[in-house]
Amino acid sequence: MDHWYVLYTKPNAEYAASHFLSQKGYETFLPVVKSPHPRRGYETVPLFPSYLFIRFDPNRLVIKDIYQTPGVRTLVKFDNRLAIVPDIVIEFIRKRVEAINEVGGLPNHNFKPGDLVYIRSGPLAGLEAIFEGPLGPRERVWVLVYILGALNRAEVPVEDLEPIVKAYSGLRPKKKLPRRTRGRGRRIRNAPDFTPQPK
Repeated sequence: MDHWYVLYTKPNAEYAASHFLSQKGYETFLPVVKSPHPRRGYETVPLFPSYLFIRFDPNRLVIKDIYQTPGVRTLVKFDNRLAIVPDIVIEFIRKRVEAINEVGGLPNHNFKPGDLVYIRSGPLAGLEAIFEGPLGPRERVWVLVYILGALNRAEVPVEDLEPIVKAYSGLRPKKKLPRRTRGRGRRIRNAPDFTPQPK
């Protein structure tokens, strides 16, 4: 009986593996979404990097035929049994992919672990946090928020975040103070002195 199974591919080989398997006559499903940073040569990225789905009846084919396909590493197993993915799950993923693409694809962010961010909207609006991950473009990301004397992990939409520097840019002086030295302590002649004076 045909079922959906999970296929693990070599890095960046999802598109190629899906193409070659389709040429062999297999039904495949590679969930891809629009992205600000698409895969080279494409306008999309795989929703699950290094994974795709394939439908077949293991009793009617030699699994080795799948393993010999360029880009394929292995079929995912649990307790040495092929992991079956129910049709309802595949349908849910299809709808999820459609919903993401309808709003323009995955949101863009360039945050790195450890970056200080400002939560501008949502239940945690107004708080500062530490970006934790993931690195790739996702709808929701993890941040560490200091609440009640401890760091707490929270999951927030990435569009609710902005860099601390940007968030507080309006509070900073618009003009830089003039330099008083040329480096290594060498003073600039007639430079104003901003050293606080004792009262």
